[in-house]
Amino acid sequence: MGSPTPPRPVDPRAHMEQLRRAEHARRRRTRALLAAGAAALVLTLGVGGALLANATDSGGGDRAPAARDGAALEDSGDGKNPGEAPHPAHPGEAHPGEATNPGEAAPGGTAAPGEAAKPRPPAGVRSWDASKLGRDHVSGKVSYPMTPPVGGNHHDRWMTCDGIVYERPVRDENAVHSLEHGAVWVTYSKKARKADIAALANKVGRTPYTLMSPYDGQRDPLTLTAWGKQLSVGSGKDPDVDRFLAAYVQGPQTPEKGATCSGGLTR
Repeated sequence: MGSPTPPRPVDPRAHMEQLRRAEHARRRRTRALLAAGAAALVLTLGVGGALLANATDSGGGDRAPAARDGAALEDSGDGKNPGEAPHPAHPGEAHPGEATNPGEAAPGGTAAPGEAAKPRPPAGVRSWDASKLGRDHVSGKVSYPMTPPVGGNHHDRWMTCDGIVYERPVRDENAVHSLEHGAVWVTYSKKARKADIAALANKVGRTPYTLMSPYDGQRDPLTLTAWGKQLSVGSGKDPDVDRFLAAYVQGPQTPEKGATCSGGLTR
């Protein structure tokens, strides 16, 4: 028998290269496994999220459209009048407690249950602090700081205000009591045109909680007054007349809302 062949010596450099290749292969396999695991996790989360979204939509699908509809109604009902200029102010003239609001916000806040919200009032309404308007019953004459008066102490009898058109002036103290009940008082001076007086009389005659009378001491020909609110208009057919009536007849400014306008004085 011949002698055995001795083992070949290992080249250290070749061995190190072999180890490096093995390590590179291991790292490639590890990266591949990690990538596959991450992809599986993303897929699992995506499927789970889709199932949860479908379940949510099926359970609340009836509510989402209603919320969208409510938002649309709120956005479209702001009552603004684009391009409409406010009524001209009167330079150099002021009334105690008066605050002019060219773009006055809608009166009141949330409507009471079962009660429709009042529309936005017209631009140019002059307002007074209601907390500074007295509400005591007095028997004598009251000196009001504005004409016509928008509120304050008054007599214990009100003027009947169920759409009544008075041909003669009425006492301030009785008309103010009508304002306290939620009426709108329409007044006109000698400068008012007959056509405007007739147009306003027609509106008042068809509107509960209103009264109308001549008033010579007022600064403008045509004026509309509610408790703490006042507006001058340019004509009897001014659209602001309807806006003022809609906003303030029994409006949120009314101190004694629901009080009657019948059974008062008629002269």
